[in-house]
Amino acid sequence: MDPKIELLAPGGDINAIKAAIIAGADAVYCGLDTFNARNRAANISFEELVGIIRLAHQYQCEIFLTLNIVILENEFKTLAKLLSKLANTTLDGVIVQDIGMFQLIKQHFPTLDVHASTQLTTHNRGQLPFLKKLGASRVNLSRELNLREITELTATGREHDITTEVFVHGSLCIAFSGLCYSTSASVGNSGNRGRCSQACREEYETTETGHNFPLNIKDNSAFFDLPALIEAGVHSFKVEGRIKGASYVHTVIDSFRKQIDGYLKTGELLEDGERLYKVFNRDLTNSFLKGDLNQSMFIDNPRDNSKNHLKDKLTQNGSQSISVVQIHDAEQALQVEKSQIQASVDDKIKHLTIDKLPLTLAFSGQLDTPLSIKVTSLDFVVGKTELEPRSFVLHSRSLLTKSDDASIDLGAIEKRFKSLNNAEFALKPIVIDDLATGLSIPFKELTTLKKQLLLTLNHGTPVLPAVELPKLTKHPKPLKRDGSESLRAELSILICDEADVALADNTDADIYFKLPDAYKRGCTQYVSFLQQNPRLIPWFPSVLIGKDYDVALNILEQVKPELIVTNNTGIAHRAFELGIKWIAGPFLNTTNSYALLAMQEQFDCHGAFISNEINQQQIKHIARPKNFKMFYSIYHPILLMASRQCFFQQSVGCEKPRIDNGCMLSCDKSTSITNLKGDEFAIDKQKAGYPSIYNQDQFLNTEIIDDLANLFDGFMIDLTNIGAGDKPSPNKALLIKEFEQLLDGQSAAVATLDNMVPQSTVLQYHNGL
Repeated sequence: MDPKIELLAPGGDINAIKAAIIAGADAVYCGLDTFNARNRAANISFEELVGIIRLAHQYQCEIFLTLNIVILENEFKTLAKLLSKLANTTLDGVIVQDIGMFQLIKQHFPTLDVHASTQLTTHNRGQLPFLKKLGASRVNLSRELNLREITELTATGREHDITTEVFVHGSLCIAFSGLCYSTSASVGNSGNRGRCSQACREEYETTETGHNFPLNIKDNSAFFDLPALIEAGVHSFKVEGRIKGASYVHTVIDSFRKQIDGYLKTGELLEDGERLYKVFNRDLTNSFLKGDLNQSMFIDNPRDNSKNHLKDKLTQNGSQSISVVQIHDAEQALQVEKSQIQASVDDKIKHLTIDKLPLTLAFSGQLDTPLSIKVTSLDFVVGKTELEPRSFVLHSRSLLTKSDDASIDLGAIEKRFKSLNNAEFALKPIVIDDLATGLSIPFKELTTLKKQLLLTLNHGTPVLPAVELPKLTKHPKPLKRDGSESLRAELSILICDEADVALADNTDADIYFKLPDAYKRGCTQYVSFLQQNPRLIPWFPSVLIGKDYDVALNILEQVKPELIVTNNTGIAHRAFELGIKWIAGPFLNTTNSYALLAMQEQFDCHGAFISNEINQQQIKHIARPKNFKMFYSIYHPILLMASRQCFFQQSVGCEKPRIDNGCMLSCDKSTSITNLKGDEFAIDKQKAGYPSIYNQDQFLNTEIIDDLANLFDGFMIDLTNIGAGDKPSPNKALLIKEFEQLLDGQSAAVATLDNMVPQSTVLQYHNGL
């Protein structure tokens, strides 16, 4: 058992961060008002961050900054400025989702420690070396994993010198993180940009099973599973809750602190966890961790469940009937207790300050003596809660000389030292009372003194210069195999039904074959199928867990195709090791040039699909790397979310109380749910696929052919029928013909396609991120 475990707390605002620190968090993760995945949190400014880092370090607590969103091309200049400032703080780490940001940090800001966000959907052992090569020192594992899977990934992490982090408390997403597009498709509020609108918490028309919140699941809590997670080798226990207040954060972190410390000291769990029910909760479950995906994970109440838990406790502890008066009194007592918790936390944190440190500079010197600066400020000492005085004196190398024309006066000093009034220090009026007038020194000496002063204030760490990013070159499309220019974008087709292989007979388009999400253990049928159909280009899905990753890996290794498309970075890493050309699929959320460069330079990626979440203007700024292909899906069902949990239990019902091993392979149901605005969403479960929810409209973008055809090497159409539910599908052969005519410049195909696909939208292409 490794006692060097970390309790990682959320910090949505300053008071919540203070509450986490005082409650005993080993680390706190928080976000600035830009580039982070919790726009609904209060968040903090850069100046506040500097003070927070100092305060946390006084209490031997680390601070990690969330930069966990996908980045747009035009944001990299601003991002580089921010990272330049962060590199000159004592920040302990940054949490990153975007592959391009990994590339940027690795190349230009190597002193920053990088953690891979849960938005990267890390769930198999192949993804860990991929993320390690990108520069990650730690990975936040997917919340859907069970203990056995976590143990396997943690062991793999040790092999690659990468630590693991697991959510142990707080809200659960029913969807795989990073793969939820529930409101991005309609209004551009993407979870990949920190604007999750929580469609899973919405009220829907009453389902057949009598539920109004059929996607709402309970909050996660591994409060009593800490020994198993410690035994599994997990390094960091992460609590969710950056939109929660100080009283919530303090209560949860203090409870976990006591539980962890008590267990490490005695080998037993000493806390009963009742305090966790006295702050916001939707009831608690550990079913993902236990691998027991059952109906009890859902709750038809997305709001605070504290009062309902209280009623349940009264019923359990009292008589058969509890009076209305007893319930009212208990609820009143709970409200008073919550107010007392808030008041207690406010009192505990009121003395904690993140104010700038006062900085006084006193210049002195006489003729034929050095120029001296007496620097006075405050400094923190680890383990001491009070700041301590700090003072030192610096001297110039040259001596002051007589000069009436270029004498050193207050104006000359202020001009060179005013920048010390920064995020860390509040510069007081400069003192020159003991500096004789009419004296001079080479002005470069003032610059040298300033550098020495900064170095000393920074405890001997040199200040790093700001990074200016070089302009990226937009390279032309790669030449065709015969050496000719690729003037038009080629058509490619995605299928998943073996019978649809016949569609290849009448087209020259590339044919991608979508492999399943799940397999029987040791399944080899797709090895022989792909070997018999060498024209097919294997398409690997986003989520491949446990045995399913093993089988997918075996397909890759046995078939050894010339080219694959993969939405899973574990498969991408293995393809790179095998020397197989690979294309990054659309669900890798690629939105910028730096992501393309990262995949090409570090993993020999051949090309990438650009995310359908971004709009025309956001796409056109992307700079293609040399000899790199760019693709875009112009026709497909719009995936809103995919889940490891079952969507049918709360909608149409299921005779099985829990998901078993056969559900993934055999279930192929479909239904729909309708929200209170009248919007209908298709629930689709394919055999060997994860339960998924799709938009009512198909994505059909014929506009991009005129707008950006010169930018892309290929446009893909999805003919898998996944997500169509009971809707009739257009004739696939005719669809192919019309899309080929469209790419050949026959504009009449637009009207034909609109008629063939009457329920379609191109809203994402207009809205963007």
